[in-house]
Amino acid sequence: MTEAISYFQDRTCPYHPPAGYQPLRETGPLTHVALYDGRKVWAVTGHSEARALLSDQRLSSDRQNPAFPMPFERFASIAQVRTPLIGVDDPEHNTQRRMLIPSFSVKRVAALRPDIHRIVDELLDRMLAEGPPAELVSTFALPVPSMVICSLLGVPYSDHEFFEGESRRLLRSRTAEEAKQARIKLEEYFTDLIAHKEKNPGDGLLDELIEERLRTGTLAHEDLVRLVMILLVAGHETTANMISLGTFTLLEHPEQLAQLKAEESLMPTAVEELLRFLSIADGMLRVAKEDIEIGGQLIRADDGVLFPTSLINRDEATYPSPDELDLDRSARHHIAFGFGIHQCLGQNLARAEMEIALRSLFTRIPGLRLAVPAAEIPFKPGDTLQGMIELPLAW
Repeated sequence: MTEAISYFQDRTCPYHPPAGYQPLRETGPLTHVALYDGRKVWAVTGHSEARALLSDQRLSSDRQNPAFPMPFERFASIAQVRTPLIGVDDPEHNTQRRMLIPSFSVKRVAALRPDIHRIVDELLDRMLAEGPPAELVSTFALPVPSMVICSLLGVPYSDHEFFEGESRRLLRSRTAEEAKQARIKLEEYFTDLIAHKEKNPGDGLLDELIEERLRTGTLAHEDLVRLVMILLVAGHETTANMISLGTFTLLEHPEQLAQLKAEESLMPTAVEELLRFLSIADGMLRVAKEDIEIGGQLIRADDGVLFPTSLINRDEATYPSPDELDLDRSARHHIAFGFGIHQCLGQNLARAEMEIALRSLFTRIPGLRLAVPAAEIPFKPGDTLQGMIELPLAW
């Protein structure tokens, strides 16, 4: 076996996969890569193979499995920690997911659209009133999904500086101990919030889960704490990165942006292409429970399996000219939200937030442009969700 390519690497351009991953595209659909601790795992780069494996119940998301691969040192802080929804398999996963589906359905998200529009407009009003330049991440890209998920869950947005800060530590810390402390602080916060809501019920998904699941004994207190933490962290971090990186990418592709401005009906298709092109959650992990033959390779029981989203979504067999942003492309079958039973629960909400935020941003500020050269704008390293750290804009 030749020396395995290390995974995860930093991007040199915020919207392209790292250059060091190119050999994986050439040798796929399955090959070995090395994680931070030297462990070799299978990397699946073929689109059809990825969808087949992500639907295969012989692969497990159970992070309590001692063979489950850890991608970074900080993940050692959650090894053997019971993680509801994203870290369990069926039938337990299905039970947890079913209790949440109504709150993230197409119908429910449609009902939320007026509130999303209001939040977006209020933030843009403030940004325009203060005048250029503006820093988009802190003034718009992060507050939009943070306010929306807080409203949906029934979490006070007044606490946003705390939970956004601890979320960053959880997702970007360099050590297991730092990530552990962030997790503990978030768990303590939600423990206190649940205790408060048990005495002072409000209007939100958390309140419904307390009344319908916690009080009836169908959901353990520890699981409720970690479940709402997952929903809050995922609900604002992912979409915030898509809004900021999506804005940067469109500004760097002026012809595509001009087409989007001229054809308002193109926005839903454009969002799907941006999801494919950017692939901000780049590297889902599983562990094999049994031997699996696929793509001319044998995945053995206890092997780790990595899904490099940025490469799968640029499989030339599925997407011609995959390294080009093409807002006319039919990219609906991308796996930016994952695939199979663990496909992102909040994808309908994320799509709505992106559509409304990007349409309003470029409609209300038609002269939007980067305030500094693109090369000077910092973006996130490869071992976390991809996105812009800051995005200074002018108009």
